[in-house]
Amino acid sequence: MEYQHILVAVDLTEECDPVIKRAKTIALANGAKVSLVHIVEPMAMAFGGDVPMDLSQLQQQQFDQAKERMERLYNKYPDIQRGDSHLVYGQPRQEIHQLAKDQTCDLIVVGSHGRHGLALLLGSTANDVLHGAPCDVLAVRLQKKEKE
Repeated sequence: MEYQHILVAVDLTEECDPVIKRAKTIALANGAKVSLVHIVEPMAMAFGGDVPMDLSQLQQQQFDQAKERMERLYNKYPDIQRGDSHLVYGQPRQEIHQLAKDQTCDLIVVGSHGRHGLALLLGSTANDVLHGAPCDVLAVRLQKKEKE
């Protein structure tokens, strides 16, 4: 199957480089377009939704930092178009699935740490994205960094 539009979910750390490189390799082989997406989760979600304070300023700082990191990715990968990339608030699984549908993507590429046991039960974006995805999903295995 040839892919035409590849959506790459990035966490904006250096760990996303192998994910982007794998997506670009597939895109080159298929003549496909590559789009990036980063999801900024609402802080209230991280705290269970019941937060007795206004987090809007912190949330805006988090979003601004994500914009700066996304800008660094554009500089590092100049062949990825800014207009084809997305920085949105929300729950990663839902936003990635919706964006893949809206943009008629036929492949979603995500990074995976290959967690097992309790770490897997506690949640993995790659695992979340896989379930219910509107298209193929490729999980690129990320290497664990050795603790110094």
